[in-house]
Amino acid sequence: MSDLTAALGLAQLKRLDEILERRRLVDQLYNAHMQSFEGIKPPYVGPHVTEVNWLLYLVHLGTRFTRSSRDAIVDDLRAARIESAAYSHPLHLQRHYFELGYRRGDFLVAEKIADRALVLPFHTHLTNNKIEFIVETMKDASVNVGAGAAIY
Repeated sequence: MSDLTAALGLAQLKRLDEILERRRLVDQLYNAHMQSFEGIKPPYVGPHVTEVNWLLYLVHLGTRFTRSSRDAIVDDLRAARIESAAYSHPLHLQRHYFELGYRRGDFLVAEKIADRALVLPFHTHLTNNKIEFIVETMKDASVNVGAGAAIY
């Protein structure tokens, strides 16, 4: 680790409580805006979990969405200058396991979940207005791909 990286880490460590609180607020804002969108599930939190500090904000689209409709939504978000990406890639489809003979179709549930997962921007500088814009853009994009309001 370089001296510069260490100095940055020490400065951020002094602000850790503030940073984590701001990230919790961003998570709460996303969840509030997502409630009005039937076609999306926010990140899963287990029933006995008391605290979560997300690295990413990974959402899952409803069952009416396909991998191609997810990709079209990501493209629409990018066109609106919103960073987004298809995030989940099943382990059995990664190169090493592919070389061992695993193929698409071997684990259908994992593949269907991965095909409908995407990551949205998640950082401390997101405001309520920005999050609202991200979710509204996603809603519009879901209509554009013809999936409408997907039900689980």
